Amino acid sequence: MTTTASALPTAPAPAPAPSGPSAGPRVRLRGLLAAEWIKLWSLRSTRWVLGLGVLAVIAMAVQGSLDTYHSWPDYGPMEKAHFDPMTEALSGVAVALMMIGAASVGALSIVGEYASGLIRTTLTAVPARHRVMTAKAAVVGGVMLAAGTAVSLGTFAVSQAILSGHGIGLSLGDPGVPRVLAANALLVPLSALVGLGIGAVLRHTAAAVVTACSVLVILPLFFKPSVHQWANDLYGMFPLYAWRHCLSQLHPRDLPALPTPTGSWLAFALWPLVAVGVTVLVVRRRDV
Repeated sequence: MTTTASALPTAPAPAPAPSGPSAGPRVRLRGLLAAEWIKLWSLRSTRWVLGLGVLAVIAMAVQGSLDTYHSWPDYGPMEKAHFDPMTEALSGVAVALMMIGAASVGALSIVGEYASGLIRTTLTAVPARHRVMTAKAAVVGGVMLAAGTAVSLGTFAVSQAILSGHGIGLSLGDPGVPRVLAANALLVPLSALVGLGIGAVLRHTAAAVVTACSVLVILPLFFKPSVHQWANDLYGMFPLYAWRHCLSQLHPRDLPALPTPTGSWLAFALWPLVAVGVTVLVVRRRDV
């Protein structure tokens, strides 16, 4: 007797692929973010910058505010009329140190992987290099945004508490204060992502850190307002220049030689976007 084909046992139909919020791609992205979080916090520089670095910047705000508090009775009428209390929250020196520290962490977050060879393991496990770099940029940017927010609010709180002794302190609801605080906070993730992009290009610790610090902090110091408007517009695209002459002030001066608020915010948006784009492009096209 023969057995018909219809009598043969059949294999069960495969289960349908998962869909919706629990689908594979989202789980994998969550895993990438978790891995990048662990790698970022394994760097000693991350803990130093987010620990002592934040405290040092706040301490500088305290010292500067105390100096202004004690010197306030000696200020002349014109000095008092043009005094901006927000300048005591975050000085130019503090911002320079803050940007250097953040850029160094951003550069080391990728250069360290190339130096140790960990990048090969990472890209072997996840061949989609653009997803790895996007996750790294998201973690670096998110952590540094939290640090920048802590610095911005912390320096504002201590400086205005001290200045309020002479009745010149500000509150969060005063005009222009939220804009300045946002600019102060965004300088940190901006610098970190620029450092990430430069680190991806150079892949050398010292060269990446020095280049990032030079581009963000040192190079803008050589630029001065020019008679040529195109030069002023170019200089205004540097984040430090835009912050110092526009976004750090409650009432920025409307002069052709100085960056405008719109141009300053545009610079703040373009630098990290270009840096992340360069990071993804370089890692995708170059060998490990």
